[in-house]
Amino acid sequence: MSRIIKDIDSAFQGVGTKGGLEVWCIYDDQLISIPKSSLGRFHSGNAYLVLSTALRKIGSPQYDIHYWLGNEATEVDSVLASDKALELDAALGCCTVQYREVQGQETEKFLSYFKPCIIPVEGKYSPQIGLAEETYPITLLMCKGDHAIRVKEVPFLRSSLNHDDVFVLDTASKVFLFAGCNSSTQEKAKALEVVEYIKDNKHEGRCQVATIEDGKLIGDSDAGEFWTFFGGYAPIPKFSSSTSSQEQTPTTCAKLLWIDTRGNLHPTETSSLNKDTLEKDKCYMLDCDGEVFVWMGRNTSLTERKTSISSSEEFLRKEGRSTSTSLVLLTEGLENARFRSFFDEWPQTVETSLYNEGREKVAAMFKRKGFDVEEFPDAEDEPLYTNCRDALKVWRVDGDDVSLLSIHDQTKLYSGDCYIVQYKYTYNERNEYLLYVWIGCESMEEDRADAISNASAIVSSTKGESVMCHIYQGNEPARFYSMFQSLVVFKGGLSKRYKMFLVENANEGESKASLFRVQGTSSRSMQAIQVNLAATSLNSSHCYILQHEASVFTWIGNRTSDSDHDVLDRMLYFIDPSRQPMSTREGSEPDTFWDLLGGKAEYPKEKEMRKQIEEPHLFTFSSNSDVFKVKEIYNFVQDDLTTEDVLLLDCQTEVYVWIGLNSNIKSKQQALTLGLKFLEMDILEEGLTVRTPVYVVTEGHEPPFFTRFFDWVPEKANMHGNSFERKLASLKGKEPFTKENASRGSRSRSNGSERGVSLSSCSSEKFPSLSSSEDIKSSSDSTPVVKKLFSESLSVDDTNNGSTSSNSDISKENPLGGINVDLSVESLAYSYEQLRVDSQEPVTDIDATRREAYLTEKEFQERFEMTKPKFYALPKWKQNKLKMSLRLF
Repeated sequence: MSRIIKDIDSAFQGVGTKGGLEVWCIYDDQLISIPKSSLGRFHSGNAYLVLSTALRKIGSPQYDIHYWLGNEATEVDSVLASDKALELDAALGCCTVQYREVQGQETEKFLSYFKPCIIPVEGKYSPQIGLAEETYPITLLMCKGDHAIRVKEVPFLRSSLNHDDVFVLDTASKVFLFAGCNSSTQEKAKALEVVEYIKDNKHEGRCQVATIEDGKLIGDSDAGEFWTFFGGYAPIPKFSSSTSSQEQTPTTCAKLLWIDTRGNLHPTETSSLNKDTLEKDKCYMLDCDGEVFVWMGRNTSLTERKTSISSSEEFLRKEGRSTSTSLVLLTEGLENARFRSFFDEWPQTVETSLYNEGREKVAAMFKRKGFDVEEFPDAEDEPLYTNCRDALKVWRVDGDDVSLLSIHDQTKLYSGDCYIVQYKYTYNERNEYLLYVWIGCESMEEDRADAISNASAIVSSTKGESVMCHIYQGNEPARFYSMFQSLVVFKGGLSKRYKMFLVENANEGESKASLFRVQGTSSRSMQAIQVNLAATSLNSSHCYILQHEASVFTWIGNRTSDSDHDVLDRMLYFIDPSRQPMSTREGSEPDTFWDLLGGKAEYPKEKEMRKQIEEPHLFTFSSNSDVFKVKEIYNFVQDDLTTEDVLLLDCQTEVYVWIGLNSNIKSKQQALTLGLKFLEMDILEEGLTVRTPVYVVTEGHEPPFFTRFFDWVPEKANMHGNSFERKLASLKGKEPFTKENASRGSRSRSNGSERGVSLSSCSSEKFPSLSSSEDIKSSSDSTPVVKKLFSESLSVDDTNNGSTSSNSDISKENPLGGINVDLSVESLAYSYEQLRVDSQEPVTDIDATRREAYLTEKEFQERFEMTKPKFYALPKWKQNKLKMSLRLF
């Protein structure tokens, strides 16, 4: 491969070794590094280079390169920025995705790096004067966007105002927000973030803030002052702003052109787009009207790549394309989902070798600097947030008959049936409710529809506080299994519809033997799943139980661990403690064993690997008649959960549909439909299927396994009003108006009140058990739902149930990363081995959600390789990932 670079710019030495942003400005034909204090300020007379580095849990980092071109930047600087972007790509091992960014038309991904916005500065950057403020001028800014906001300075004239957009007037002593009458609530809320940014960064927090509503003047002194700056009030023309952006309709036609070494474009000789058309030693341009991609084969040289990019930019200029046309540069093996979507055929699995080829350089570079880019040790599944002692209820759905199962029967499910599982548990001294719709893999479609409908009725009865989840057999999340502790799933079914199906499809001579695959992570979460009675059902990564009348075999795969064997023994005792099994290991099976399975056959022998989870993605929904659209929100935070929206959090192994209280979606069944539609689209081509678990969450009732992906502030989730009113109250320093009910206290981690949800309000006769008095008892009075098979494995210090020890006060809310930890008192410090979740000598009387806080400063830094303040400055979900890898969560 010809990509050897003799001369790498000295500015690129050591880049990409730390997560975050690195920014350079093209100044005097060279790169000038921009200090972190000045990130987000771009001069319109310059071109900039931006590198975003995301350090991932598995493998080498992910890089995105953006070169930003100011409206007044010279052509020489623009070309140099493009060349330097390719040079930086080569320095990082040719494993980046590159974007051209034009001032005023930046991609939302680029804008997301700079919260809340970027405000271009007129003129040229000079390292001598830096970015120091001069005499304070009055400026008028136009704000567009509901999540990623674009800010543009417009002439300080009344004619610049319109009814469609939001404007910010920045004066020496006061910052005004003018909201056009046709602007959206979300746009006004985002514009307030710009106002707050200006107040804090340009006025050092010492200025007044005023909001002006379009057309309202009576009795408003702020409005009078605002219009004084424009020479007095005068009506704004009613026509829409000519600068408002028009939504581009998706193109249905894409043209692929081959770029030769001289930069000439040649149409390809194919009528349909196929991955095989792309050759490794060539560069191509994919013209999709509103967006253009340059694809560079792995065997192309740096010179060829520069020529291809230059010719593509020249093509756009000659064609007179809009400056909003995006230009994305892709190296073979790093194609994004949007690019792949234009091809008729594209392999679902990416060729790993193409990724690794360039990243070998990056791995070597990291190791020289003392970083380890190999895979982390397998972490335990994410925390379950359950104590395995609270109230579990299971209903079997059988047409119109929905029957509550006994405690003994609720640990036995059938693949031909559908069930509704309700689990109440305590987390941080408050009650939480999970409602699962479990779909058996052999169940009837009518039973599936009835299960969803009846689950929705239960959700309604709890006033929407329950989190609803739709899961298929075989795709259950770990927290589902932990509710049962020991669970057996049988083949067959008990519903009328399933029995009718059996009669119509009767099979004679069915065997009396049964084969169960045993799985689980510990004695608190173990399952026996009945599989087809055949040798092909075996897998070297699992243990099995084979039953036949009076005889029982246990089969131990060669790829299993000691913990798997322990689960096998416990599960066998749970199913039938009276039988003595005949134990056999893989490779030493007796003939009787194979006879019961119908003879020997090939089965998987390789170690089953868990799917590696990348970072989660957040999307907005929008629909226009029959058109269903989603848009990604990059680098999301809690504030992106705007109350007017319905959002989807894609975590690959499961998805969450979040419903804002002021959104148009009022039914969780409607939201579930949107989630299933998203799975069908699989826009990121992650291999999502309709069997992926879908959670439906309502604003104000987010469960902890959802909030872990955010740096969560509970009070924000309980504010009244629309997103604009909430931001305005926060900006003006007013006490947020929160919901005055039981949920207010329950969402605050600093008090001991509990969100009790009374299920007695359910009036449906189908669920009479919901009115049972036990539902309104404190969780501390709840009895275990599953018999303690091995009491030592379930022992918990009951003195902590429903109460908080004095030691838990070490974690208190504060502006830095969420908590302030003071471990100066030695009695509050414990060793790492004592604090691990799998400790042989666990510490009691601590806050189990803050285990890391009890480490000494020295041991904390040794384990986490960072100080406590730095750790708590990370987003909450990143904190949780690190704690999980160390068995502290």
